Amino acid sequence: MSCLFCKIVDGKVPTNKVFEDENAIAFLDIEPATQGHTIVITKNHFDSFTTTSEDEVAMLFKTVHKVAKALEKTFSLYGMNIGTNVGNIAGQEIHHFHVHLIPRYEGDGGQNGIKSIVWTDSDTNSLDILAARIKENIN
Repeated sequence: MSCLFCKIVDGKVPTNKVFEDENAIAFLDIEPATQGHTIVITKNHFDSFTTTSEDEVAMLFKTVHKVAKALEKTFSLYGMNIGTNVGNIAGQEIHHFHVHLIPRYEGDGGQNGIKSIVWTDSDTNSLDILAARIKENIN
């Protein structure tokens, strides 16, 4: 097994765990973007958000919600980025479904200080066509 997060689940890699239940583990990121940056992972291995079953996603996001509320109580936050990356091009470095909770603080660079989303100059003239194409693929 070479997956770092599976090794964390198996107790082979130490972490600063903040929460664990039968489905998920939450721990502090060892290379935090801000103080309190936490990662929440599924105990079962799935490569990414889109390869994870809906039930597993739902269970994980219950934990994400619980941990996010704890971060709000623990720190004086001005906001929080909560997200997951899918694929190398989106910044996914560890191919095991996980969610980042990145607390935001006054003076940390503001809305664009920590680039969590890539903005491009996308064409908005045909949004109705794009929406229709996406709707065709929703099961």
